[in-house]
Amino acid sequence: MEENVKRIPYGVSNFVEVVEQNQYYVDKTMYLPLLEQQPNSLFFIRPRRFGKSIFLSMLRAYYDIAQKEKFRKRFEGLWIGGQPTPLQGKYQILYLDFSRVGGIGALDRNFDDYCSGALNNFALIYEPYYYPGFEKDMKEQFGSANKLNFLDWQAHNTGAALYLIIDEYDNFTNVVLNEQGNEVYHALTHVSGFYREVFKKFKGMFERIFMTGVSPVILDDLTSGFNIGWNISTDFQFNMMLGFSEKDVREMLQYYKDVGQHNGDVEAMIAEMKPWYDNYCFAEASLDRDPKMFNCDMVFYYLRHYITLGKSPKEMIDPNTRTDYNKMKKLIQLDRLDGNRKGVLRKITEEGQIVTALTTTFPATEIANPEIFPSLLFYYGMLTITATRGQRMVLSIPNNNVRKQYYEFMLEEYQERRYIDLNSMLDLFYDMAYDGHWRESLEFIAHAYKENSSVRSAIEGERNIQGFFTAYLSVNAYYLLAPELELNHGFCDLFLMPDLLRYEVAHSYIIELKYLSSKDSESKTETQWQEAVGQVRMYAAAPKVKQLIQNTQLHCIVVQFRGCELERMEEVSF
Repeated sequence: MEENVKRIPYGVSNFVEVVEQNQYYVDKTMYLPLLEQQPNSLFFIRPRRFGKSIFLSMLRAYYDIAQKEKFRKRFEGLWIGGQPTPLQGKYQILYLDFSRVGGIGALDRNFDDYCSGALNNFALIYEPYYYPGFEKDMKEQFGSANKLNFLDWQAHNTGAALYLIIDEYDNFTNVVLNEQGNEVYHALTHVSGFYREVFKKFKGMFERIFMTGVSPVILDDLTSGFNIGWNISTDFQFNMMLGFSEKDVREMLQYYKDVGQHNGDVEAMIAEMKPWYDNYCFAEASLDRDPKMFNCDMVFYYLRHYITLGKSPKEMIDPNTRTDYNKMKKLIQLDRLDGNRKGVLRKITEEGQIVTALTTTFPATEIANPEIFPSLLFYYGMLTITATRGQRMVLSIPNNNVRKQYYEFMLEEYQERRYIDLNSMLDLFYDMAYDGHWRESLEFIAHAYKENSSVRSAIEGERNIQGFFTAYLSVNAYYLLAPELELNHGFCDLFLMPDLLRYEVAHSYIIELKYLSSKDSESKTETQWQEAVGQVRMYAAAPKVKQLIQNTQLHCIVVQFRGCELERMEEVSF
């Protein structure tokens, strides 16, 4: 039986490879008839590692006339296998992956070389549907524009149906936008830029077009030249087309348990994964209709570790997503944030959400617009739809994986201004978690705050202190950090919830931060202190606190600052 166990397709984006090499596939073929009912040219945007490439690979295998005879072998047992549509195996597929376009030296040549190579490969595959020598004639056409014209004529003459599939349609231009700036990018995507010109050729040439990417930015800039695309990214019908539902995850975990690959408690495993990988919703109309979605690659990462080690990974975040985070930082220009966008980012980090209108498409020139910024974060998977407020939406941090990225950005910002030795902090955090020695850790952060004069000059007040403490406490692996957690109809500044699945932590913490200006009187100082004491006692009495801290000892700490100086810090009995 061991020989027939399906392998975990971690990092595999080739559908044919998955099904022919006995790897686990989560069936998404039921969406094919629904897609056929849509307009013929479709855009679909999802964050990285959500299964876009394998979905396109499945589309290609299903619709490709050259693979028609392999339909039963590849799709037997999948939803569409028993009820294929009339369009199955009808098309000649031109498949482009713009992440494969070469470096950004000679932009037009690299792009043209890639597209030319793809068209030559197309001619190699489909020569039997044209005439002997079709591939040779295609190769003799100079440049991708001439090759496309040649294909257009030949397909028209033979009555061939063409399907264009583009993976990462925005990757090439995103790199250009980031590395070479808006002027070079604008030259590509406007007026007679070569990128815009090739999209104009696509229009009218292909019977069907399906494109995916991670951002609608390029879509907007190409619109006037390519104005037939239909963006289905926030359509509720396709909310669950990518990603895994909880049902998908449960079936996967149960399958590997049934074949003897692990002996974990399936429900406990799901409960462990949910706060880290779940909670994505991409359509307003799906809030009350669909379950929330898991990030595909994260689920595979977790399961792979569980099967190998017999337990969950020590690091719940896949280290390979580090590259994705760095790419995302560049694309939304986190290193060039102005004050307004920094304010938006800080608000999201501290409150966990933002109320905004979701903008479905916008040009590159609007990337720096603070009103557009939350929508950009939404498309990159850094925010998700959790509620509506009137005509606007509540966009929230979806899970701990993403929340860590926000904390990391804040931490990087502080560390760049004044470097603090994090290794020393890790020793203090161990003592805090296992021995209840909290004072040394919090005094260390308070001292670092005083030393970080550029932080103080940027934003004064309680919010600034909370952001600073949140950023440095997020390094503490023993806790899941919950800022602004609602307890007894109030919001505690910081709740340090012990991560007991990975560490035998003995202590948990509620921290209330207070700020005084240098001019505030002694009476105000005392009044504020007493109010804070009352607040933390109220938070500690909240019914869900006992569940969150489990068997750990809870400490309630009030920290009071006067300007940048630590005024008073004490544990409060409750």
